Amino acid sequence: MKQLNYRPGRIFLSVPHMGGHERNYVQKALEDNWVTTAGPNIPGFEHDVCQHTNAQHAVALSSGTAALHLALRVLGVQPGDEVICSTFTFVASANPILYVGATPVFVDSEPETWNMSPELLEQAISAGIARGKKPTCIMLVHLYGMPAKMKEIMEVADRYEIPVLEDAAEALGSRYSGHQVGTFGKIGVFSFNGNKIVTTSGGGALVTADARLAEEAAFLANQAKEQAPFYLHSQMGYNYLLSNVSAGIGRGQLEVLEKRVKQRREIYTYYKDQLRDIEGLYFAPEPKGCFSNRWLTTVLLPEGFKPEQVRQELENDNIETRPLWKPMHQQPLFAEHTFFGNGTSDQLFERGLCLPSSSSMTEEEQEKVIRALKQALAD
Repeated sequence: MKQLNYRPGRIFLSVPHMGGHERNYVQKALEDNWVTTAGPNIPGFEHDVCQHTNAQHAVALSSGTAALHLALRVLGVQPGDEVICSTFTFVASANPILYVGATPVFVDSEPETWNMSPELLEQAISAGIARGKKPTCIMLVHLYGMPAKMKEIMEVADRYEIPVLEDAAEALGSRYSGHQVGTFGKIGVFSFNGNKIVTTSGGGALVTADARLAEEAAFLANQAKEQAPFYLHSQMGYNYLLSNVSAGIGRGQLEVLEKRVKQRREIYTYYKDQLRDIEGLYFAPEPKGCFSNRWLTTVLLPEGFKPEQVRQELENDNIETRPLWKPMHQQPLFAEHTFFGNGTSDQLFERGLCLPSSSSMTEEEQEKVIRALKQALAD
């Protein structure tokens, strides 16, 4: 059995933060016996997602990973196809490419946003076309809530007529040129996992401007069950529906989304201000046009300090931190896959650390993290 690394007084990386109204939606679901994958909270939650993102259609799902899988399915990705994917991300971005039998082609980051490099993206597309394998889809990630360079990326994608799938799992509330990320490409995906800026306890959503794609995703999420008086199935589907109870939690959470973004951004600003005197400690700024939800405050450590060394020292103070994502091209699972790189994500992984960023953090807790980090970097 998996053991939770919990000790009294522990400061976690990112925990759920209830707003208060979640109880009302959940209580109503219990009273009305809507406790399954049907009930009024589900369309209500989908409507709320659209309201907060300006998306035209939303499909509530059991996880962000499920949403990515369905997105690839409805975009027509077939076994043997190639899908371009950000290398600097969590494995849940890349695994759905394998689910559909396609092959990921990994593209490195650019140093400003740490997201997919538009220049390397074009190199990957050109190389694929040259060998007769034009990529079927581009899956980019808005990492740690920081928007990718969508203007440049969409220009490349449109030039080659390749659909864009935005993995905005970490970026609800983040905007590029004033618009919510996840709404620039053909499909966007959000996660409502327990560690995200708002949560449904576990869940996700697929958003799109295309009603047909939304309808097809919803159909596949319900075991591809046809309209008939008996169970009729003509294609493979999945059990990817969100429960009405979880959707109720999500409705309450979305009511406080803007407040949670403000709190996370304040945590980032306080860290940056209080640690500004540590030479070589780097906080990623927001490039022009970008507004990050600062889901996690991330830093690059000064030269000579290793993330694992610092992580262990803070762990001794009962503080949870985490290295930045290990790039997909470094993972044994994807070691044989094509990679277009410039060294950016490798360098970020070698120097980067995520700091506790829960919106419910107290000032005392944040001060404890700051003191511990200062001590670790003074050794």
